[in-house]
Amino acid sequence: MGIDRLDARLLELLADAPRIGVLEASRRLGVARGTVQARLDRLKATGVIRGFGPDVDPAAIGYPVTAFATLEIRQGQGPDVRAHLATVPEVLELHTTTGHGDMLCRLVARSNADLQRVIDRVVGFEGIMRASTAIVMENPVPLRIVPLVRQAARLADEGPFPGAPPVAPPPHGPLHEPDDEAPE
Repeated sequence: MGIDRLDARLLELLADAPRIGVLEASRRLGVARGTVQARLDRLKATGVIRGFGPDVDPAAIGYPVTAFATLEIRQGQGPDVRAHLATVPEVLELHTTTGHGDMLCRLVARSNADLQRVIDRVVGFEGIMRASTAIVMENPVPLRIVPLVRQAARLADEGPFPGAPPVAPPPHGPLHEPDDEAPE
């Protein structure tokens, strides 16, 4: 699913003002309220927008230590390991990877000593053969999406590389309504 400039402007607005209403968003973007609502509905339906929940800082709720654990798992144990890790509240993310390990987890803990408890719980499962953990010292570039949104919109306008044709705009929405009179 691609996005166009209006989608990008809407996503950036939502990133800057997550509690903004549809009417105010339409005013700031200079488009009709129905356009904003249709764009929001499409962006949610296609998975571009995954939610509107609060962005919670683990450190602010008592988990200031962040670590990444690379896990090597036993062949055929992936589903069981994933199920096990889903039961550990301090596992914030889990990715399957290529390279040295099979899975990469983002973990949080209340202290370095508490991190040992978390690691013991993570690796205390038969399907995990080995773990390597790195403690985060600082996070100078926190998770950010707006620069990527801007680039995606620019690429939609310019094409993926210089001289390439532009990527087609999203097929539906108030600015791209399907042709009801098209032959079947």
